[in-house]
Amino acid sequence: MMDNVRVDRWATGSAYGPVISQSDLYLLKPNLQIHPILTKSHSFILIFNLLTGYTGGFNEQQTDRDHPFDAANQPATLPRVSVIHLITERSPWCTTVRNEAGVTLGDICGQMHKDYIENVITDTELAATQPRIQERIKQVAARNASNLGGPQWNGFYSPAAPTPLNRLKRVDWLCEAHFFDQLHRDDRYAEQRLGFAAPNIFVMKLETYAN
Repeated sequence: MMDNVRVDRWATGSAYGPVISQSDLYLLKPNLQIHPILTKSHSFILIFNLLTGYTGGFNEQQTDRDHPFDAANQPATLPRVSVIHLITERSPWCTTVRNEAGVTLGDICGQMHKDYIENVITDTELAATQPRIQERIKQVAARNASNLGGPQWNGFYSPAAPTPLNRLKRVDWLCEAHFFDQLHRDDRYAEQRLGFAAPNIFVMKLETYAN
């Protein structure tokens, strides 16, 4: 079902309330509303590739052509917050997104791409997986390195900093599941992963291909 929230409520501007600080967030425990684009309840379907950093999408009423990510500067939540923590069942890491003026959709895509393309998998992290999973990650890493070796269109993001040779990137851990699907809150899973839950901790679902 489509979200009936008016688009202009999220549009870039100065009509928003104050940004909730980290301390007030834990004190007030507000119910944060996630931007409908991030929950797939919007006419614009986001296509975000963590491997390349590409961001774009399409409109459900105009599936014959791609659309630019014009909502990148819109707030990720209402009320706005200065910090958002993102976890995913696909990996063991937590990405922290910061913006004192309020975290935006673009901030989320940019920081997720940066975390997964610039950070490497440590030997300890790799050793914690089964041997067959280790081999799979290494195979994916070789393919990703080959694919990223040629010309790439990185959306509105800058090319990632080079990674040391023979090191596995976090994005390689995701194997083929490096496309954004949607964002949701799951306090039980947050407590399982981080030991606590908070209004600004969200679970990012990833998929193997963009629909």
